Amino acid sequence: MAQQRLGIIMNGVTGRMGMNQHLIRSIVAIRKQGGVALKNGDTVMPEPILVGRDAGKLEKLAREHGIERWTTDLATALKNKGDTVFFDAATTKMRAKLVKQAIAAGKHIYCEKPTAENLKDALSLAMAAKKARVKNGVVQDKIFLPGLMKIRELIDDGFFGRILSVKADFGYWVFEGQPEPLNRPSWNYRKKDGGGIILDMLCHWRYLLDNIFGEVKSVSCLGVNTIKQRWDESGKPYKADTDDAAYATFQLSNGIVAQFNTSWCTRPRRDDLVTFQVDGTQGSAVSGLIKCWTQSRAETPRPVWNPDVPQPIDLFKTWTEYAGKGTYDNGFKVEWEMFIRYLCENAPFKWNLLEGAKGVQLAEAGLRSWKQRKWIDLPKPKV
Repeated sequence: MAQQRLGIIMNGVTGRMGMNQHLIRSIVAIRKQGGVALKNGDTVMPEPILVGRDAGKLEKLAREHGIERWTTDLATALKNKGDTVFFDAATTKMRAKLVKQAIAAGKHIYCEKPTAENLKDALSLAMAAKKARVKNGVVQDKIFLPGLMKIRELIDDGFFGRILSVKADFGYWVFEGQPEPLNRPSWNYRKKDGGGIILDMLCHWRYLLDNIFGEVKSVSCLGVNTIKQRWDESGKPYKADTDDAAYATFQLSNGIVAQFNTSWCTRPRRDDLVTFQVDGTQGSAVSGLIKCWTQSRAETPRPVWNPDVPQPIDLFKTWTEYAGKGTYDNGFKVEWEMFIRYLCENAPFKWNLLEGAKGVQLAEAGLRSWKQRKWIDLPKPKV
């Protein structure tokens, strides 16, 4: 048994997502567990170099987590032949340009979504990676959530019978920045910086639906620019000029209808910040990020509509928690381990830049549907 070194250029790890999910809960956690085990008994130890614009933040982050290398010079980092992977979790606005630079430098690619601001650029990344023969992957974390993995188990067991519909409620209140401090980065609410909830979240909904329920065939979407003024990280007011809520209906190729409400302007009264409900002929299930509840056909109550009296059935108590079949690790870490095995022993990994482009395609179609007030069909993208 031997230990292999895997040098990873990690760009954008001072941001919330890059730092918490990808660096601390994925790469640092993998290092603490002794690396990623391969089938031949070897292990792969990720050796990251942290890249960003703020030297102080990088140095502090590296010191806190036992990482020796950091730099503000991405161009020089890309020249290092000992680092074979480029990872990006910085802003959507810069992603396509940076990923292309990394592909040109011969690096394997792993990046956050959206992979680009439009389908043309997203497909160009997939084409460039194919031409350069570099392995590539895109973060598709939602399908590895414990709650949705339990839904997948129920589907595989035939619990639902024929699935009829999928519903999702996602979001919470994002404070404007005054008088309370903001709780999401301000660039998310500026069109010129690549903001917008449709571009952000419909990319998630595409891979979630495609991988768990069925391929998305068409979309009808309404976006809303609800809050028109916000304050940035320095307390300066700015015009919030992009969509911060979206209401979408999807038709899947197998006949399932999905309805997803997505909003940064809502105060949830539900089990979690996101809930997914699946209704089938033989049963239904509702999951959050971690927990999942089921209601079989035999357990389904028979309520009587009577608006003159309080509902006599405690509808929440008619559901049973489903514990699942195993243990469930952090979804981001799970996919990182899968990608590392793909790199080092060619293990199966389907979530590449072309799959990432499908998410951008759905977001672009959602924006077009909103503008044209019509259903938009999605042809299969090719490279």
